Amino acid sequence: MMGCGKTTVGRRLAARLGREFVDADKEIEARCGVAVATIFELEGEAGFRLREAQLLDELTRRQGLVIATGGGAVLREDNRQRLRDRGFVIHLCASLSELWHRLRHDKSRPLLRTANPRQKIADLMHAREPLYEAVSHVSVMTGRQSAERVVADIIAVLPAELAAAPALCSSTDPCLNSGPLRGHLPGTTPDPTPPPADRPEAPLQPPTPTD
Repeated sequence: MMGCGKTTVGRRLAARLGREFVDADKEIEARCGVAVATIFELEGEAGFRLREAQLLDELTRRQGLVIATGGGAVLREDNRQRLRDRGFVIHLCASLSELWHRLRHDKSRPLLRTANPRQKIADLMHAREPLYEAVSHVSVMTGRQSAERVVADIIAVLPAELAAAPALCSSTDPCLNSGPLRGHLPGTTPDPTPPPADRPEAPLQPPTPTD
């Protein structure tokens, strides 16, 4: 959910574990050359969600990442399945009052550009919480505690294989990624399909339909 601390916590978790961190929304902005809000304006939410789904398919095929997804990534079933099957998904929880405290002055989020943004947050929580619960492997509460405390709480519930330092992981070991805050689960086999090669993208090229 927006405002729950995915980027702050995800970056610090990655640093603690010696992993690479990727903020999915920032990665989309870097590839498109414009802000998420502009993508919403030009392509609508459906266009943004398609770009998001294509990126998550790519990222969840990679090893050793901590990924902070956007709060709406769980709206698509294909995203939920990829995150759940390919990763270890951590749901960062926060109360409505805490989210409103954090977001009340934020003018950058397209979904909150309404007459009653607090009610919009409540509506989004009501619609999305069941999806977060369905896709996540664990939930960790965030509130007024520090990001370091949240990171410690996450590490305490990670499977040992995922909390191991990268140098201790072989090419076949399950290594950490992270979803709405993703890694291959113990006893599962990583997807053998390699990610697409990196290539420069022109700003706002039309996304390729996947359905």
